[in-house]
Amino acid sequence: MPVLRTTARRSKRTLITAALALAVVAGTGGWAAGSAQEAVTGPPPGATAWRADHSLGLPLPDPATAAPADVARFFGSLTDRERHALAARHPLTVGNLDGVPVTLRYEANSLALKAERDFRRARAADPAGTLQDHQEARKAAARCADLLRPGRRILAFDPRGRGQVAEVYGDLTTAERTAMIVPGSDIDLATFDRSNDPYGTPAGMATSLRAQMAADAPHTRTAVIAWAGYTTPVGVGPDAATGRLAEAGAPRLARLLSGLAATEVPAPTVLCHSYGSVVCSLAAPGAGRGAIADLVVFGSPGMRRDTVAELRTTARVWAARDASDWIGDVPNVELLGLGHGEDPTDPAFGARRVSAERADGHTGYLAPGTDSRRNFAAIALGRYGDVR
Repeated sequence: MPVLRTTARRSKRTLITAALALAVVAGTGGWAAGSAQEAVTGPPPGATAWRADHSLGLPLPDPATAAPADVARFFGSLTDRERHALAARHPLTVGNLDGVPVTLRYEANSLALKAERDFRRARAADPAGTLQDHQEARKAAARCADLLRPGRRILAFDPRGRGQVAEVYGDLTTAERTAMIVPGSDIDLATFDRSNDPYGTPAGMATSLRAQMAADAPHTRTAVIAWAGYTTPVGVGPDAATGRLAEAGAPRLARLLSGLAATEVPAPTVLCHSYGSVVCSLAAPGAGRGAIADLVVFGSPGMRRDTVAELRTTARVWAARDASDWIGDVPNVELLGLGHGEDPTDPAFGARRVSAERADGHTGYLAPGTDSRRNFAAIALGRYGDVR
């Protein structure tokens, strides 16, 4: 009889979990509201030409396999002239190669953006193109021109797919405290710094966080990276319910973090919003010991882990969710690849809970005047006693 009762309890739990998984699929408007995306992975275009370049009399680091620390040592062995020549010949590779000096990446990405802008302008004037082709090309050219405005520091740029980009706010080479924003769904090259719903974009979140850090510690040198370096889900579709895109994006984030460490940038506080928290949970173990100072997840649907210990990171882990965030209505289950598991704000998960009072909805965590913005800045500054 005890065996039968145990089996019955297990069957009941299985049925409950299956029912919740179905609720995940059907919840918040239905996953059919999104479209499946093809993840951009691997090194950017130009890697083949880079590998074939023997102008220095030695092989260049393979962008697909070279460890960021090895890349950093390689570039450290070159003269300034050699470094700039490589950036001029291979801007897309140098601009996205983790371990390359930060300022050289800015230089290379400026060249890559100019080339992409000119290519798009030519397509916009191509008589063989359709009206739609011309409109899309003009829009892409304008996007590149905007990223080329004086003062912008572009740490990564990949024009493939919907486009990926990372921008630095502040001076990363002299910063004492650094942070990084990892966004969730519906972010790409076009929406990276859109004007509507600014605190739902990596650029808006990064600038807001840095403003709070500057207000709280005006004499501390800070820099914040807005990273849109992976293919994000579009809408509340199947991609948002599974870990497929996160699994593709996590190695890119891990390599970036390793590359920052290799170029002696202080370990950042990594703030992960919504689906971005799934990316962060999968990237954390591969980033290397000490590559992340603090890991902050907010508006998270789950991290595909049951506890903080399973993240296998030396970083302090924090979690926040405001009471009006719709993500709280998504069941925290994972079954047959659907759902993202435990709620990181649940005490059983083991993260340090962060207040998000006065935040509004799913994208209001870094709006001015919110407890969450103030707390996130305190964490990024290392002022843990000020976190509430």
